[in-house]
Amino acid sequence: MAHPTSPHAGPLPRPSSHWTGWGQWLALITMTVDHLTRYVLPGDWDLSWAGSSIGRIAFPLFAAMVAWHGLFNTRNPLRYSRRILVIGLVAQLPYMMMPRASDAFILNVCFTLASGLALGTLVRQGWQHYQQQTLGLPWLFAGAAVGVTVWYLLGFWVEYGHNGLLLIPLLMFAMHALSQAESHFQARLWAGLAAFPVLWIAGQMNASDMAKSFTVGTCLIVLMLAAGAAQRIPPVSLVMPRRLWLAWYPGHFALIALWVLLIGQLA
Repeated sequence: MAHPTSPHAGPLPRPSSHWTGWGQWLALITMTVDHLTRYVLPGDWDLSWAGSSIGRIAFPLFAAMVAWHGLFNTRNPLRYSRRILVIGLVAQLPYMMMPRASDAFILNVCFTLASGLALGTLVRQGWQHYQQQTLGLPWLFAGAAVGVTVWYLLGFWVEYGHNGLLLIPLLMFAMHALSQAESHFQARLWAGLAAFPVLWIAGQMNASDMAKSFTVGTCLIVLMLAAGAAQRIPPVSLVMPRRLWLAWYPGHFALIALWVLLIGQLA
């Protein structure tokens, strides 16, 4: 959720990132709608449909922006991951104060985003070293085994679980393939195959058909942006202030927690 550490390109050609300026506003609005309907507004208002529709846009959009910046807009994706983790640490206490049906300890979505980006980055770096013959096949397999183990264990503790952790590495893989496809048939075919796991995982992240359709639809639009549509997106007219972007996630949870405490005392 944090801004990337550098606006300059890494090893990949840098496509236009104007869409992320629009994505920031949309992600915060849809996330806030989801949390307000879930934790603040009275249940007898029957607004659960908003969380199952508008609210399901937020996570895949955050994941897509993190994957995009990790690929194209920062020299150091792991440092970018650590900055997201800092936001998650600040937000964890108010996040834990949200009323839930289960008392199980869960790490908030920033931990999912940071871990997913780290896993995706390490997979890319390991594969690049293997292609450059600076990493042997046994070490590649050993690294893969460690990565799968970390993914499996961490998936029980983070919001959106195993599927949420997988979404960012799969988005990075698909975005890379789509951005490199150009007009070559084989590249386009490979890019299409790379996009399929993203849509499949997105479809597994929710129970209702409505929620599935909004999550999958958001991922599909993002993949279209990676395939070239991003070049047609104009800059956002009102750029989100950096401090607002960094503070909104922990800040809105703190306000909701305060509201929940006040209502509990008045009840």
